[in-house]
Amino acid sequence: MTRITDVSVTPFNHPLEEPFEIALGKQTEAANLLATVQTEDGTEGYGEGSPIPPVTGETQASAMAVVREMSDLIEGEPLTDFRRLSSDLKASFPSTSSARLAIETAVIDARCRELEIPMAELFGGTSTPVETDMTVPIVDTNEAETRAAAAAAEGYKHLKVKAGSSVKADIDRMLAVAEGAPGANLKVDANQGWTVAQTVRFAEAMRDHGLTLDLIEQPVHRDDIRGLEKASRQISEPIAADESLFSPSDAIRLVREGAVDVMNLKLGKSGLVDALAIIDIAEAANVDLMIGCMLESAVAIHTAAHVVAGTDAFSYVDLDGNRLLDADVIEDTGPMIDISGPGHGVDTPIRG
Repeated sequence: MTRITDVSVTPFNHPLEEPFEIALGKQTEAANLLATVQTEDGTEGYGEGSPIPPVTGETQASAMAVVREMSDLIEGEPLTDFRRLSSDLKASFPSTSSARLAIETAVIDARCRELEIPMAELFGGTSTPVETDMTVPIVDTNEAETRAAAAAAEGYKHLKVKAGSSVKADIDRMLAVAEGAPGANLKVDANQGWTVAQTVRFAEAMRDHGLTLDLIEQPVHRDDIRGLEKASRQISEPIAADESLFSPSDAIRLVREGAVDVMNLKLGKSGLVDALAIIDIAEAANVDLMIGCMLESAVAIHTAAHVVAGTDAFSYVDLDGNRLLDADVIEDTGPMIDISGPGHGVDTPIRG
């Protein structure tokens, strides 16, 4: 039984190719962290965490400090017991999802590398390619149309448009995207920036212009579950929860209250092991699933893609975070994410 002998963590910074603005703010760099787990036979596993203060409540510095504390709990423990390890980490550090994800991923990556299997196989599937959308951030209409046209030229069939500024500007941006990429499947993400009334107004405007939306993501504040439910009742477009969903208990509440049609699961919010529980809850309740991401490298993006391929549980895939970076750790472009193993398949995440 192979045991964990060492855990280390380093800053993992990713400058963006272009500034990325959403309703919660603007980023020019992703200040992430990389955890490395080593076993007694020399196997290494890697995991990425992406702390975002307005979302996860963590900073890069605080998440790295937590990973160092977490190492005391898992060093000397067997790799095979990753579910118990995750439970112990969550019990001791309940509000540190980025740090926990980095450790969980590194442990599971190391385990899969020992077994010489891709992560997707551990989750019950095979490492088939996964198709992602491309996101258009909050930009002016000319830039939105240009970005949409460029994405369509690269083969992207699904586009997600950021909103939550003003409804008029959001409508204009969506119309510009539709002009730039006619025929694309469209989603909109307000990142908590609207009220229920504004959500209804936006949806009506889209129908008036003949546009069909795949879904409207997190239109209201994450604590306003009643608002999500009201929006779901008042419009025909599917409503998705994002920032309202962190844990399996959140998923149960959303299901019980009939609040949404879709749940957007992000490993950066839930952690990797709890993500599997959320999948079970959604499938049992017949609620559609979307998988999303933060601004992350291929380490985290490919991990999420292995969850998609391994579970076959997702109707919507939004895993374009590494495609927005100035430089990724591997060559990974276009709408298809080609995943392999062992583990998540990213062998040399440390730059330089």
